[in-house]
Amino acid sequence: MFTNRYTFIPFCGKLSVTEKLTEIKVGEVRVNEKKQEFLPYNIVYQPGMGEIVEKKSRFIANAAPAGSEEEAAAFLESIRKKHYDARHHCSAFIIGRNRELVRSSDDGEPSGTAGRPILEVLLSKELTNTIVVVTRYFGGTLLGTGGLVRAYTEAAKAGIENARSATMRYGAEISVKTDYTDLGKIQYLLGNKGIPTLDSRYTDRVELIIRVPEEGIDRLLKDLTECTSARAVTEILKKEYYMEKNV
Repeated sequence: MFTNRYTFIPFCGKLSVTEKLTEIKVGEVRVNEKKQEFLPYNIVYQPGMGEIVEKKSRFIANAAPAGSEEEAAAFLESIRKKHYDARHHCSAFIIGRNRELVRSSDDGEPSGTAGRPILEVLLSKELTNTIVVVTRYFGGTLLGTGGLVRAYTEAAKAGIENARSATMRYGAEISVKTDYTDLGKIQYLLGNKGIPTLDSRYTDRVELIIRVPEEGIDRLLKDLTECTSARAVTEILKKEYYMEKNV
């Protein structure tokens, strides 16, 4: 588990991180819970590693998915074992769709020079359910406070850049049943809106299974009705978060 203990509170609003992350100040902005529930959020879904060298000190950053504090702790421990001879394993993670859990650790580095810079990178990328561990092999030269902050920041960025990220969006799978005569119109409409077809079935009629973001459902259903003169039959099959991988 993490050796440094930090307090945390549920996230609701804009984060303001203190020197040692002993507390997280919450803004006064009230959030509509219903709307908040459907907001998109960014994740790392495939680990990545990046490395920088600063005055002979090696900073090796590993970014990985972490859906819980236990997963984050297990990943940190795996890095400790892999780089058992390193001096520091500094880390930060954010967990929860609304960033309910935010923690970091300087792991022996001067206060605020390692964990906080790593956390700031995660926040700037608007990532959650993600942990970054930066391992430092000391090169014999002291970097000073500013040098450490820059090194841990750049290393964290390198690790995240080499990981695979995605945006989780809330939306619906919708069945669209139509006659063959309207198929071309529907495909043209879906293409213009960038809506993917997940599956298609051809019998005496055509059924398309499509995925639509929550905010676009009402508009699409109206457009389908208009372009087929209400001949198309639509049905919302399910609503859930789905992964939209970033290129």
